[in-house]
Amino acid sequence: MTKKIAVLAGDGIGPEIVAEAVKVLECLGRNGLAVELEDGLVGGAAYEVHGTPLPAETLDLAKASDAILLGAVGGYQWESLDISVRPEKGLLGLRAELELFANLRPAILYKQLADASTLKPEVVAGLDIMIVRELTGGIYFGQPRGVRTLDNGERQGFNTLVYSESEIERIGRSAFDIAMKRDRRVCSVDKANVLECTELWREVMEQVARDYPEVALSHMYVDNAAMQLVRAPKQFDVMVTTNMFGDILSDCAAMLTGSIGMLPSASLNAEGKGMYEPIHGSAPDIAGQNVANPLATILSLAMMLRYSLDEAVMADRIERAVEKVLDQGLRTADIHSDGMQKVSTSAMGDAVVAVL
Repeated sequence: MTKKIAVLAGDGIGPEIVAEAVKVLECLGRNGLAVELEDGLVGGAAYEVHGTPLPAETLDLAKASDAILLGAVGGYQWESLDISVRPEKGLLGLRAELELFANLRPAILYKQLADASTLKPEVVAGLDIMIVRELTGGIYFGQPRGVRTLDNGERQGFNTLVYSESEIERIGRSAFDIAMKRDRRVCSVDKANVLECTELWREVMEQVARDYPEVALSHMYVDNAAMQLVRAPKQFDVMVTTNMFGDILSDCAAMLTGSIGMLPSASLNAEGKGMYEPIHGSAPDIAGQNVANPLATILSLAMMLRYSLDEAVMADRIERAVEKVLDQGLRTADIHSDGMQKVSTSAMGDAVVAVL
């Protein structure tokens, strides 16, 4: 049965890196993968055409698709827009409308890139962490929010951190289910010593853990977790945390691997439908130069095949192809080192396709 994939390239380097993932999809299509691709606009590109970062037709396309492949959104030229129509609102809108509450962000250090990490090889060699970030709640979505003027004329910005028990439970179960397929350890990251909202988070995580007796649950304050990621990252297996904490910690974990350009992500709803994107941003400073690293996007495609399209064998093929390309010494600028061959965005995509 043919699966429909919405392709939302977005802004900045988005179109360049997504084009390479599409090459991989087309290669797999020639070898038995039945997929139909349809493009849509999101972010700043959508604003320029429709005056909104998430047009109705894009949302309809996303809802009608089996999975979504996303590039990146945002750029300097849209930073002065009202916050309600900035490119990032398109991304947040997709997450909310599709109820993509579980964000899976693996931090894996490929052995070929051990020297690219800023940490000592003995600290990061063999690193394999899965960060499970709650994606549709917390301070990014909480109400009330805004900027108000006080009686004394001073302006005050405010945002609300709020989580219900059901929101915490469902992300907790996602993390524990993933841990059951890994090393059966979950570290829940909160700030329960000062935030009542995350005190509840900790209580609910303890309740969820009772249904997973094989999984060891630990707790860690977010400031300590940030330090431990840099000090001894291999102590972690699965980390589960709130929207904002996960946003920060996953980028920290990304740099342990040598480059944020290597790391994919999946955002899933309760039915397993997902949006797949690299965790890096739109990098407007290098957009259009054919130098961005497309491997995170290609690896996001592998996650799509595994989690939403039930094509684990093809997902494995993509991941092996990426490793073989790295074995060949091919590197984009962000992961380049002496003795390696520096290649462009398109050349890296071509190399993965050639291996496939």
